[in-house]
Amino acid sequence: MTTQQVHISHHSGKLAGIDSISTSTLNNSYCSKMRKTESICKHCYAANLESFRPNLSVALVRNDKLLSTELLTSRQLPIINSMIFRFDSFGELINQLHFINLIAIANHNPNTIFALWTKRKAIVSKVLGSNVLGSKDTLIDKPKNLILVYSNPVIDKPLLKIPKHFDKTFNNVELQTLGVNCNQKCIDCRLCYSYNDTHIIIEKVK
Repeated sequence: MTTQQVHISHHSGKLAGIDSISTSTLNNSYCSKMRKTESICKHCYAANLESFRPNLSVALVRNDKLLSTELLTSRQLPIINSMIFRFDSFGELINQLHFINLIAIANHNPNTIFALWTKRKAIVSKVLGSNVLGSKDTLIDKPKNLILVYSNPVIDKPLLKIPKHFDKTFNNVELQTLGVNCNQKCIDCRLCYSYNDTHIIIEKVK
């Protein structure tokens, strides 16, 4: 029986040159709920793109199951040959196991810088520094090569305080005057993909 592997997405546009491991936006109950609010999720590009690309949706739903229902085996941990890599360019953290599997992938590829955007602070807090896997001797730490970006759901209210465990906040504004510093292709900019003095990222809503 063939071992099921994690699907890696290749991107164009703003994310051109940066690959990702993502999950389904359409299949995520948290995402569905948030898209009905007045948050940035109301403008979700991922949901629209996934709706028009059924083959992509199938691959992302397969990632949902693989990452959120079982621990990846050593044979399932992908080898990433990139300097920078993104987690969840589509979708959101599903549960604690999903986050634990992403941590395992980062640990398996120590020479790659990974960046994860998430709104689900509670999942992050419950996993990091815990022994949720049941081993009293093994606490789960954030890998040094994993940058956690808190994705602020509120438009036009940049969050200047970094939540616990996170390295940066990502904010969206509708007014160009509100300190926008995200306006390039990610592969060229890399503010979010490196440890630097910029901890508050602000993008104009598209």
